[in-house]
Order: sequence, then structure tokens, then C-alpha cells
Amino acid sequence: MVKLRGLAWDHRRCWGPLDASVEPCSAAHPGIEIEWDRRSLYEFGEGALDSVLSAYDLVIFDHPFIGDIARERLMVPFDDYLSGDQMDFFEQDSVGSSWQSYAKDGHQWALPIDAACQVASYRPDLMTRYGQAPGSLHEVIELGRALRKDGKWLGLPLVPTDAMCLLLTLTNPQENGEQFFAADRVVEAIDQLRQLAALSHPDSPKWNPIRCYDHMIANDDVVYVPFAFGYVNYASKPDAPHLLFADVPTPASAGALLGGAGIGVSAQSRHRQEAVDYALFLCSPDYQRGEYVTAGGQPGSLSAWKDKAANDLSRDFFKSTLRTIQSSYLRPTHPGFIAFFRECAPRVQAAISGQTSTSDLAGTLNRIYRETRSGNELSRSVA
Repeated sequence: MVKLRGLAWDHRRCWGPLDASVEPCSAAHPGIEIEWDRRSLYEFGEGALDSVLSAYDLVIFDHPFIGDIARERLMVPFDDYLSGDQMDFFEQDSVGSSWQSYAKDGHQWALPIDAACQVASYRPDLMTRYGQAPGSLHEVIELGRALRKDGKWLGLPLVPTDAMCLLLTLTNPQENGEQFFAADRVVEAIDQLRQLAALSHPDSPKWNPIRCYDHMIANDDVVYVPFAFGYVNYASKPDAPHLLFADVPTPASAGALLGGAGIGVSAQSRHRQEAVDYALFLCSPDYQRGEYVTAGGQPGSLSAWKDKAANDLSRDFFKSTLRTIQSSYLRPTHPGFIAFFRECAPRVQAAISGQTSTSDLAGTLNRIYRETRSGNELSRSVA
């Protein structure tokens, strides 16, 4: 008997389709037993890596780990097990830059099992009074002012992790010599975020996307969110109220920060082939657009995002946000980026809240970027 142990993060979007896969996979392969454990979203995003890989065969993880994984060869490269045609197939069936986000140093270290980016969302029953969802940041500000007159709010997840993600979305920084952020773009983005924050619910600095969406479902005071990582579960919720999702209110070419999750096989696994085969089943288009969606998952397969049944089930979540994720921004994946993100996130949150000045923020962020760019120390956490 081969027992595969996997580690998921604790939200139905992740564990739902994994748990649903255990029975059919075990029935098809009587000699294999599968067990999934869960950890919190915080631990998924900022938890330890080495202890996880020593205890599990398969791990669902965030792509900024890839630089460290590749340098230390902490996971099994899928290209050692897949043909060129299989690699090409999975790449073509991925959403946005999801496939590339798990590639490093000529190897594919994970398969994109889940795809996400920052998108817009709203309560359709409350939004009716205010017309169409905004198509620009100017329209978002106008909506926010109208909401305040009625005692309602925008929503904007602003915990440090999400604050940093917002800055990356609005600046799309690229390496230019020793600079990562352009100073003028940072000043402009922080000013825009301060305007949005002033019109957003007072609890926004305590919210990640899940807390924000939970509040929107349980209360009637937050109508629209311009930027937050999408969760299909709030659109496919069978009873009222539910949320609808839309492209972000920025130009079509701008996109938003890419998120999602990959599935990788630990280099310490004693059952590599079995773990790879199971990962391939989970990421196959047939499972991704079928039971993966019906069990509450947010697939990484492009064919699933375009599937009519998947969109019917999710009130067009996938179709309504595909433009944004197809042009999404991929963070750097070099070793050290995790440490950079972790160090900068609270500074960005403080700038948005007005606690610190923006005048030297770009310089500080670029200095930290240079210091962490070489990745001299293995980052143990991820943002």
C-alpha cells in the first residue's frame, strides 16, 4: 500500500476538489491511499517550507516560492516525468502566466492547479441602485462618494500582504538596472489607494479578501470592491446574497497581480511517480472543468475557465474575469523576492494609511529589493 500525504490550505476553494478526488482515485488505484491535511491561509502564504516538504508528498503552494525551490531543488521537476507534448499541452491550457510562474532555471517545478488574480466584485442586489460596475478608477471614486452619501462603503482588503499586492497591481514594476519601482508610479499609486481607502469600510485595514467577502455576504454596507483576489465560491453560493465578479477598473492591457496556487511533489517523497500521476489527474482538463469546479475549486485550466457549465454554476465568474487574468502581472520569481515582499508589505500599508510619507517610499523599496535580490538566505516564508 502506497500512502500519499498532501497539504492544502484551509478554504473550500482549495480542499473541496482535493477531498472530492480521493475516493475516485483510490477506487481506480486500489494500492494507493490519499490523505490531505490543511493549514491556514496565513501559513500557506507565509509559513515554513522545509518542514512541510519533509512531511508531505504533495504540497499546494504559492508561486513566489519558486526561486528558492529551484535553487535548492526542493521539489521534483515535472519535466523529468512529462513528454514535450504533455508539457506543451499543459502550458497552452494554463490561464494567464500561471504556467510560467512555476518555471525556473529550465525546469517546471509545479503544475498550476488553481488560478486567481485581483478582480473586482460587488453585491448585485445593492449595486442595482448605482448602475453598471465602474470601468475606471475615476468611476470607482465617483461610486464611492455616492455610496458614502447613502451610508455605504467601498471595500478594499488592506492587510499588509494585500496592500503590497495592490501597489504591484497599480505599478506593474519591472527591473531597470538597480531600480524595481519607478518613483513617480509609486507616488501616483499610493495617492490613488489613499483616495480609495478613504471611501472604504473602516475595517478594510484588517481584511484580506476572504474577510472582506464574508463581511459583504453577512452585511449590507459594502457594495463594491475594485481590487481583491477572486474567490469563485462567493459567486456560486446557491442562496442569497451572493457576489458577482468583474474585470478590474483599469485599462484592458493592465491586468492585475497574478495569484493562484500550484501543486508540487516534494523531493523528499518516497513515492514520486505516484505523486506525479495524482497531480496530473488533479490538473487534467476533464477533472478541472468537472468535479474540480462542482466541489468548489477555482481551476487552473483555461478550458475550465471557458467551459459553459462551469460559468453557469458560478454566475459567469470565469468568463467575467478572464480578460484581467489573461493579462495579469507576474511577480519576479528569483530567490530573495519572498524576503523583499515580506519586508516591504507593512511599509506600503503604512504609506496608504498616511502614517508615513510617500516621498522616499520608492527609494526604500528599491533599496530593500537590491539587498534581497541575490537571495543569499533561503526564504522560509512567502507573501
